[in-house]
Amino acid sequence: MKAILYKEYGQPEVLQLVEREKPTPKDNEVLIKINATTVTATECMFRQGKPLATRLFVGLTKPKITRLGEELAGEIVTVGKEVTKFKTGDKVFGTAGPKFGANAEYLCVNEDGVLTLKPDNMNFDEAASGVDGFLTAMPFLRDVGKIKKDQSVLIIGASGSVGSAAVQIAKYFETEVTGVCSTSNVDLVKSIGADTVLDYTKEDFTESVHAYDIIFDAVGKTSFSKAKKSLKKNGVFLEAAFGMGVFTHVLWTSFFGGKKAKIAATGLRPPTERTKDLILLKQLMEEGKIKPVIDKTYPMEKIVEAHRYVDKGHKKGNVVIKVQ
Repeated sequence: MKAILYKEYGQPEVLQLVEREKPTPKDNEVLIKINATTVTATECMFRQGKPLATRLFVGLTKPKITRLGEELAGEIVTVGKEVTKFKTGDKVFGTAGPKFGANAEYLCVNEDGVLTLKPDNMNFDEAASGVDGFLTAMPFLRDVGKIKKDQSVLIIGASGSVGSAAVQIAKYFETEVTGVCSTSNVDLVKSIGADTVLDYTKEDFTESVHAYDIIFDAVGKTSFSKAKKSLKKNGVFLEAAFGMGVFTHVLWTSFFGGKKAKIAATGLRPPTERTKDLILLKQLMEEGKIKPVIDKTYPMEKIVEAHRYVDKGHKKGNVVIKVQ
């Protein structure tokens, strides 16, 4: 089978298309023929080994995880003898698991991993794009931000993978949503449900008199210090990218003041909890309440080009890799 491999940190050119033996599932695993996967900003950081703090998780001098690819959609072609949740022929979507590896034609995934049947109304490209962003936005807003109906919510980076998911999740909870993005993405953010869209090249939300119950920075472009004055009395600042000293603010506000800064390692939640959310997201997709945003699609042979594009930091929603 074909797979993408990298053995050193660096620019997209470190990624190699190689031939590997098709894996055989263990008793509690399913073998998935992958039709589509994605390139995320997180994977690009892993590939670069930057910021250096990421190397604490992926290897100090060289990658411990040599195959990228987190999101996937495809068809189960073989099941282990102990598998009861899935059968051969099932069309599924979910995550590759902690070892990644979805940038390949086949992958074995534990049946108790983050995996469920694909939404009936989504093709494989859409399904693969409907995992990571939504599985990040949902727990941030619902569990950490304690989002409630009729609240006012500001999403920074509203056109990205996590941001576009956050806009739709916030609307699902019946809140008033303001999205922040660049000029070229204003129409997109409006189309996915934002009540108001601010073009950050023309206006600064911190200079507005409007205050928000929740400010969710999906891309690490601001800080609690800057956003604080735009929060309501007991407002919450959520930071998905863990940037700009947020840890200090999280610690400080946990003891002092009504306004809080909070973070969450959503990808480290137990697979059972993530799968529950994935099943809910599948239902919302089938009901037409949320839909993944796709920017560009590349064949697996152009994985280097796809990474170059994501490295620029301007993708709209998701970048898909077509495998089959």
